[in-house]
Amino acid sequence: MEIRSAVRSALEKLSAGDRILIACSGGADSLALSWAVAVEAPRLALQVSAVTIDHQLQDGSEKQSERVLEQLAELGIDDGEVVKVKVDMRDGLEASARRARYEALNEVAERRGASKIFLGHTQDDQAETVLLGLARGSGTRSLSGMASESGRYLRPLLGITRQQTMAVCEEAGLTPWSDPHNHDLQFLRVRVRNRALPVLEETIGPGVSAALARSAALLRDDADALDEWAGREFRSMDWSSMDVEYLSALPRAVRTRILRMAAYAAGSPAGSILTEHVGAIEALVTSWHGQGEVSLPGGVKVHRLSGRLSLLAPKPNLTQDLN
Repeated sequence: MEIRSAVRSALEKLSAGDRILIACSGGADSLALSWAVAVEAPRLALQVSAVTIDHQLQDGSEKQSERVLEQLAELGIDDGEVVKVKVDMRDGLEASARRARYEALNEVAERRGASKIFLGHTQDDQAETVLLGLARGSGTRSLSGMASESGRYLRPLLGITRQQTMAVCEEAGLTPWSDPHNHDLQFLRVRVRNRALPVLEETIGPGVSAALARSAALLRDDADALDEWAGREFRSMDWSSMDVEYLSALPRAVRTRILRMAAYAAGSPAGSILTEHVGAIEALVTSWHGQGEVSLPGGVKVHRLSGRLSLLAPKPNLTQDLN
């Protein structure tokens, strides 16, 4: 069976005695993942823990979380727990809930000594992610979608469809939970899933989701290669004072990556540098007309002087330090 094979391939990267953590919401995808892990992990002498995150956003969420543990126990996964989180609404419900969920997963993995966290994202999730990136006009890295392995996170089902996970649940006698949020059209991803992708399948032809997922894999290879090239260049130079002529000779895809790296090295907060910021810095390199310095998040300043691009880190607040 494809799901067992996909999960087995991920588990074989680990060593006997390692502990893994399954993130299980009770939906078809994560239940199918849990079933496959429950079958394959004992053969490799791996220890299995599971967690379900209660976001406390819906009535009855506590009861549903307990039902998830019951189904996991039926699969032979007895080491499970429910973790309740408080969702801090800083940037929309979807993003805020995701942030709270991943923070909780990291905490549980640390506490349990789990080397890897298994997530149930499927090919359909990957297609949705790529389509959302296209709609935003994102770059190669964003369009490459979710990685099958990212740090401690493993997503072995990215080549498996949602239809396949539902079939596994039916065969295994599992009862998936249908999260009401997955049908709420106020969420962009739900509109993509329930409206945009079906229209594409109808008008372009079947297989759009699979094609988007394949594109993501190809783009990830490209993004990894460009990141590696840019990283080598960045490590070989003084990022605080870079030669403009040298930068301008590099391919734009490499140059813009270097400029982003330099901005973070100079002190801009992680994730704060947007395409607009990179474009303003690049203009100092490729469209120089005597313009003034560029201000970046975190107080970083970039200016061009005597053929060099200089990045100035923010000065420390001595008064605050003394206090």
